[in-house]
Amino acid sequence: MSALNIRPIADRVVIEPAPAETKTASGIIIPDSAKEKPQEGTVVAVGNGKKDEPMTVKVGDKVLYGKYSGTELKLEGKDYLIMREADILAII
Repeated sequence: MSALNIRPIADRVVIEPAPAETKTASGIIIPDSAKEKPQEGTVVAVGNGKKDEPMTVKVGDKVLYGKYSGTELKLEGKDYLIMREADILAII
């Protein structure tokens, strides 16, 4: 992981989504038009949290998040999501 030139504020986190599956468990190749948006990723940057609510996730955590959570952004040629910590469902 490299250092990002972005620092989220308050209770926001930056997540690098896991790559979408290209093959099913039985070996069938999934075309681009049928691929689902990944719902897991790795936390690469964390804000400071709110005044009364410290952050529970940290850089490097693998997390699950809602299917339509966050805002997509492209930075240094990579895709990232920025979202509130409340949109994260679980740490895996």
